[in-house]
Amino acid sequence: MKLSIVILAAGQGKRMKSDLPKVLQPLAGKPLLAHVIDTARSLSPAAIHVVYGHGGERVRSALDATLAASASRHSWVLQAEQLGTGHAVQQALPALADDELALILYGDVPLIRAETLRTLIAAATDATNGAAMGLLTVMLDDPTGYGRIVRDAQGRVRAIVEQKDANETERGIREGNTGVMAVPVEYLRRWLGNLRNANAQREYYLTDIIAMAVADGVRVVPLVAPIVAEVLGINDKIQLAEVEAENRRLRAHELMTNGVTLIDPARIDVRGSIEVGRDVQIDVNVVFEGQISLGDRVRIGPNCVLRDCRIADDVTINANCVLEDAEVGKGAIVGPFARLRPGTKLGAEVHIGNFVEVKNSSLGEGAKANHLAYVGDATVGARANIGAGTIIANYDGANKHHTTIGDDAHTGSNSVLVAPVTIGAGATVGAGSTITKDVADGALAVARGRQVAIEGWKRPKKTPKK
Repeated sequence: MKLSIVILAAGQGKRMKSDLPKVLQPLAGKPLLAHVIDTARSLSPAAIHVVYGHGGERVRSALDATLAASASRHSWVLQAEQLGTGHAVQQALPALADDELALILYGDVPLIRAETLRTLIAAATDATNGAAMGLLTVMLDDPTGYGRIVRDAQGRVRAIVEQKDANETERGIREGNTGVMAVPVEYLRRWLGNLRNANAQREYYLTDIIAMAVADGVRVVPLVAPIVAEVLGINDKIQLAEVEAENRRLRAHELMTNGVTLIDPARIDVRGSIEVGRDVQIDVNVVFEGQISLGDRVRIGPNCVLRDCRIADDVTINANCVLEDAEVGKGAIVGPFARLRPGTKLGAEVHIGNFVEVKNSSLGEGAKANHLAYVGDATVGARANIGAGTIIANYDGANKHHTTIGDDAHTGSNSVLVAPVTIGAGATVGAGSTITKDVADGALAVARGRQVAIEGWKRPKKTPKK
């Protein structure tokens, strides 16, 4: 049976007290809905349909590319009026085929795991005992606000009762409805057509199809969520912060399971995907964003931010560094207080020290820029040494220009290399020089004013205040 996924994302989210639609609120660096779409894509469905409403065009423009990246068919389905979850799924029915299984997800439940959903799908497609649908439930100490799962004496699910419609006995039930379900479309279509809004909220509840399934002899196969956090919905900024914290905890646990040493698991933030080698150690307050790869024996000091970086084996990144779209070669040392901007490529054993910034440049094996330097739009050869205070003046106010520094070249402290310029292999630039012309291999270039001592000069004195 082919799988189609329907994601309900039309909620207004008034309790967020924000102009940003609820499903665009950020979690771990990307919108809530993006997390759900990524999980949906991982299941390789035939189609993904997103039902949107409040802030619709903003939602579509923000996530069109994410949805389009799926190999599955995809569509945006407008729910012009929010008349309940059943009504929302009805809007997607024209896009569903009767021979498909519909998996219903929610745009504000971002931590749902693919492995849980695969188990739910398997329950709904096991035809051993006849037609079935899968229902994801959750056991809660305090189920306030959740629909309650009503079971019979044999433990079979008979119905779901929303809290506002529940009696005192039903409100005492701890098993809550997550809203996530897998339903054969041929049954879903008929059941949705029979929904009525005769309830406290005057809405068409998707949960009412459970009683219809029971009446039609379709097995309702319940699956209790193995992790409560994965089915938590988000309605306000407090819940958003709670789920953010839970996401950090889960990602830290995942890293430690893979052998990473975290100095404090509560103080690490993974906002993307991360691949790690063996014996990696990460200190406190480190943030990872985008696509990250860490080789074996990498050491990362406190208060660092890495975004879309590839870090080779035996690299040390000292405290307070920011790296973005950078490649760092084996055995390199970066920081403290260094910044690697997009396009940076460091070879093996390169040293980038404190208060050094590198942008769109490559540094060959063993090259060094140990302190207070700017290297922009440059190719730096192996074992070259960039002296303290050296900057590459790569921008003329309109265009960027390239600088080439050869193998084993040295630049003295407080030098300015005005691009475009080439410093030859083994060349030396004297301290305090402003270099505007190419320097030949092995040559010494000095470009500074001659020192003059003026005899009899006296420093001006301030006029005394009256």
